[in-house]
Amino acid sequence: MKRIVFLIFVGLLPLLGYSQVPDDFRIMWYNVENLFDTTDDPQINDNEFLPGGSRRWTPKRYNHKLRQIARVVNAVGEWSTPAIIGLCEVENDTVVTHLLTRTPLRNQAYQYVITTGSDTRGINVALLYQRDKFARIGHRSIPVVFREGRKKPTRDILHLWGRVITGDTLDIFACHLPSRSGGEKETEAYRMDATRQMRHLCDSLQRVRSAAHIILMGDFNDTPTDKSLREGLRAIVYDPEKTRPSTKKSLSLYNLFADPKRLSHPGSHKYQGEWNQLDHIIVSGNLLKPQNRLHILSESIRLFAPDFLFTEDQTHRGRRPLRSFYGYQYEAGFSDHLPLIVDLEIIKP
Repeated sequence: MKRIVFLIFVGLLPLLGYSQVPDDFRIMWYNVENLFDTTDDPQINDNEFLPGGSRRWTPKRYNHKLRQIARVVNAVGEWSTPAIIGLCEVENDTVVTHLLTRTPLRNQAYQYVITTGSDTRGINVALLYQRDKFARIGHRSIPVVFREGRKKPTRDILHLWGRVITGDTLDIFACHLPSRSGGEKETEAYRMDATRQMRHLCDSLQRVRSAAHIILMGDFNDTPTDKSLREGLRAIVYDPEKTRPSTKKSLSLYNLFADPKRLSHPGSHKYQGEWNQLDHIIVSGNLLKPQNRLHILSESIRLFAPDFLFTEDQTHRGRRPLRSFYGYQYEAGFSDHLPLIVDLEIIKP
């Protein structure tokens, strides 16, 4: 009898306007740390990562790095690989193409877009997407504009937009903001300029799409309490038990990785023995409303930290990420950052 009732209910679901099962839509962000090919590009400073360079970056090591990244992507996906993947520290189209053709990811039907920034080492930001889950409408590579005559070669901001199965448009920004090299305070202004620009881009979208679905992801090189995120981007700490998305017409942005009490790990990056949350996924309030057909699942927000991504920290206490290089010692690992994961629940009409 219970089975008959269940089958009747399932049969009525299309008439009620919803599909039987929500679509899975996982989003992943990952700083893959120095994914360079083995070919010299005279336009950039890539000499360190060449077969004859100081890292002895041979085809064997390069292809191993590709397989290691693919291993992480497959592990993050669990039953199916993520619908959207943001990557930074990728050199060019070649390395992304090789990642998608020389590894098991070749079977996942990914397409990608990539920035064309002015970073002196030639590293860029890329977004991978599965065509059956995300229909790309367009993309653009946006140079960071610095104020008061400040100049600094850096990565562009990548903007990708497209439709999901509900018909809603999803706008995704991916970034790798200026580093702290030279001093945290000394370089703060550059990150402030970048986050102010990102905030302006999001506000402009909100005026075009009154119910914008916006996702910002990246290595911001700042923590949630730093000025660039608090004042430049004006990102609000997200707490699923307390946060109530604003009903005002003005745009509110919520940092899903700002509350350390909720994260499964003390940070995404370890430097000189200290973990910090430098990587973030930030969303517009419209994606936090569970009544919407397209919304974030709060229980899915986490740092991906399986044991295989770590090694014992011989210099400092505890563990650290297992990297390709620790200093100049080859470790054949993954990256100095941990991936971030968020799931969208998509209820098909």
